[in-house]
Amino acid sequence: MHRIGSYRRWAPPIAFLAILAVLALGPRIGFTDSPGHLWTERNPSLPAPTVTAPNWVEIVKAVKPAVVNVTTKLTGEQDQPQMPEEFREFFKRFGPQQQEHRPAVGRGSGFIMNGNGYILTNNHVVDEANEVQVKLADGREFTAKVVGRDPKTDIALLKIDAAGLPVIPLGDSSALQVGEPVMAIGNPFGLEETVTTGIVSATGRVIGGGPYDDFIQTDASINPGNSGGPLVNAKGEAIGLNSAIFTRSGGSVGIGFAVPINMAKFVVPQLADHGSVTRGWLGVTIQPLTADLAKTFGVSRYDGALVSSVFDGSPAARIGVKSGDIIVEFDGQKISRTTDLSRLVAATPVGKGVTMRVIREGKPLVLTPTIARLTDKEETAAAGGGAGGKHTKLGLAVEPLTPDIARQLGVSIEHGLVVREVQDGSPAAEAGIRPGDVISEVDRQPVSSVEDLRRAVEKRSDGRPTLLLVHRQGSALFLTIKS
Repeated sequence: MHRIGSYRRWAPPIAFLAILAVLALGPRIGFTDSPGHLWTERNPSLPAPTVTAPNWVEIVKAVKPAVVNVTTKLTGEQDQPQMPEEFREFFKRFGPQQQEHRPAVGRGSGFIMNGNGYILTNNHVVDEANEVQVKLADGREFTAKVVGRDPKTDIALLKIDAAGLPVIPLGDSSALQVGEPVMAIGNPFGLEETVTTGIVSATGRVIGGGPYDDFIQTDASINPGNSGGPLVNAKGEAIGLNSAIFTRSGGSVGIGFAVPINMAKFVVPQLADHGSVTRGWLGVTIQPLTADLAKTFGVSRYDGALVSSVFDGSPAARIGVKSGDIIVEFDGQKISRTTDLSRLVAATPVGKGVTMRVIREGKPLVLTPTIARLTDKEETAAAGGGAGGKHTKLGLAVEPLTPDIARQLGVSIEHGLVVREVQDGSPAAEAGIRPGDVISEVDRQPVSSVEDLRRAVEKRSDGRPTLLLVHRQGSALFLTIKS
């Protein structure tokens, strides 16, 4: 995934959009069954729905004066974090995992959100820059101050010494609907004030950038140089900050991503006041609830965040949250995915008590944690590889965990089994178990020897998958293995 500075997209003809709208509305707008009921046709006695295309010409006139060109002078080298090859960081954020000299000059986009000179852009556009220049649509140029940056959401706030500037109003990204028309404006490849249009292809996309991923996906064409430019709706409101593209070639393939503007509304006030962002901390490691895990934990739905471990001394530990709890609601908000919980906790003020609904062993429970402040220490995970025995039925070789091995692997537990080998094609391999994993529980029972593992697995006679609690690189997760 490339963090981008620009997007690109194909805009389908309006007639085609009208057809799509008709099909989407289905029976609500008067379809009748065909002979044989093999398809449906519109009832000719009912009027067809009206599809109105946005007046992009007027919208461009209104918002383009507030879009700026951001040029940075960069120095030094940067280690590139590891990401899937196709999800490469634009401007070196998600590039190859090696040191590269940053270019002497970087280019991106931004837009004016406040008439007194506050400009919104991407963090990766100005990251490590020792000088930032902003060029306005009227040709004026300013040296900008980086007021604050938030790498976790890829948002940065700039300030120039000017007043009475044109602005783009902020919309409500939570109200976006898939299929809604949008427009991207920026400076792809240095081509200033380039405008492209498209639709919202999806919302809530998780692309591997971090625990707060919640991207808007669009097919509006975005390319290098568009980073930091606005994604605008048909009302002329900024509803996203163009940030990344999915590409294998370096150019747009019609899959672009924008940071939702509501996320910027949370981040920007803190950047303006403090230059950084304070986030709440609950103190749990969570994972998605898969179909197999849901069956194992006795729940019929897959909504919620499954707690795989609880940090000692954390807010969660203090109110009795346990490994295996399923968090289904936080502060009145339903939890559908793990990222929902991460974002909600992060946005909760430090010291606030919240109501949290969980499912424990199939039964509902209400807990009330008081949120603490997230620090760098809590965000940093440890890293970690091991006479033992084999469990041929599962296809893995294990050995008892010792204090020395625990230190090497960065795990804080005292008892368990270290996985030394996983046989290709075995149930263990299919479950995602890796060498270096530490198994501490089987079906919620602690294990510390190969015999413990054997007995626990052989007890399972109902054909259901076996539940393992696995510790990996300082984190814990549940896995199900079919034995």
